[in-house]
Amino acid sequence: MITTVVWGTGNVGRAAIRAVHAHPALELTAVVVRNPDLVGRDAGEIAGMAGPTGVAATDDLDAVLATGPQALVYAVTGDGRDAEAFADVLRAVGAGCVVVTPSLYPLYDPRNAPAEMIDPLKEAVAAGGGAFFGSGVDPGWGNDILPALLTGVGTAIDEVRCQEIFDYSTYDAEDSVRYLVGMGQPMDYEPLMTAPTVPTMVWGGQVRMIARALGVELDEIRESVVREPLTETVTTAAMGAFETGTQGGVRFEVQGIVGGEPRIVIEHVTRIHPSAAPNWPQAPNGVGAHRVIIEGRPRIEVTLEATDEGGNPAAGGNATAVGRLVNAIDWLVEAGPGVYDAFDVPLRPAAGRLGAVAPELAEVTA
Repeated sequence: MITTVVWGTGNVGRAAIRAVHAHPALELTAVVVRNPDLVGRDAGEIAGMAGPTGVAATDDLDAVLATGPQALVYAVTGDGRDAEAFADVLRAVGAGCVVVTPSLYPLYDPRNAPAEMIDPLKEAVAAGGGAFFGSGVDPGWGNDILPALLTGVGTAIDEVRCQEIFDYSTYDAEDSVRYLVGMGQPMDYEPLMTAPTVPTMVWGGQVRMIARALGVELDEIRESVVREPLTETVTTAAMGAFETGTQGGVRFEVQGIVGGEPRIVIEHVTRIHPSAAPNWPQAPNGVGAHRVIIEGRPRIEVTLEATDEGGNPAAGGNATAVGRLVNAIDWLVEAGPGVYDAFDVPLRPAAGRLGAVAPELAEVTA
């Protein structure tokens, strides 16, 4: 069994605890928290599972690393704390851990990562013998390996488009929704998520990886952002009111330009209520979905809906992204020290888990 630590207990961390606990090759040995109120609580309780895991949360990372864990799922957000998150990861890799994380966007595509990040990371790998794999949460696999796989059954490819379509009123992170995404803010407010260069920093690596998989050179990467105001005040169950005239929807694209045309596009279509920007693409379930569209011959369109934690699509998206990371751990341990990307790490069937009992969740109440 591969001794595995989960660091973080938010939207991603809860899913990571459940995924590690369920994996037949992994042993959940520690959960690291920053909130003192969570110290001593069972990981199963924190993750919303119906039963205990026997692992109590701790805030003592030194003690955890001293036990020599083989792997770490770093599920603490990197938004607004990039340097701190990177220092955390370097520390764990330098201690010999295989680290998987969605938190460091520039490292999704290590071949094009900035020198001030990739050089220290490679040094930590060489010094400690650890490994690193970063992939996204929207979900990462939907923006790299899935579109690349679908192009492999086509004859001619005109455009590869990856979409996240989402109603953010269901997302359990109000500060991010209101301030990072800008929902409910005046239309002259500039959300960090769509500020110039930020979309490329987050999603540009995946555009570059798809281009590499297809064997094409990008002329450049462009950004396109459209924001729409609410035409009436709406009230959400989790976050209260969003006023008329404030931002109710944002749609942006990160475009890989080939031969002067956008050929590889990662697009987000985000709204705070179904009435916002009604002419934009909608999820079949009215809440959230991920979609890959291959324009060409044949035209291919695949829409994915995942739910978790009582039927929540946001939790489902997090769970599939976490599953990609957690399910890579045993392969990374076998592969040995290194810095890996989504095309290095194979997507493998869930051997040994067909018919297995998933971690039972506690009853979800409104």
